[in-house]
Amino acid sequence: MALENCWDVKVCGRTSGGAKAAELGVCPAAIDTSADGLNREMNGGRICWAVTGTLCGGEVQGSFAQKQVSCTICEFYKSVKAGEGPDFKMMKPGQKFVKRA
Repeated sequence: MALENCWDVKVCGRTSGGAKAAELGVCPAAIDTSADGLNREMNGGRICWAVTGTLCGGEVQGSFAQKQVSCTICEFYKSVKAGEGPDFKMMKPGQKFVKRA
């Protein structure tokens, strides 16, 4: 059984050929090959919080450092984290957690 990617759960239509791709562009998570396989799925589909420029809440989001707090309260994030257990990947290789003051 395939795992769900963020675009499946959020039904954003921003995958290649998706309903909103022409209007809003293809989501960077859908084409981020540097994240392929992280949390066991395609491209950035199960690590979207670590991908810059995703569309959440109807607005383009910033970098991982800018959105890390808001993403960690997202139900999709929580679901992936619970499902992956000890193998959960919060960041892509080379990313660093930024502690905010």
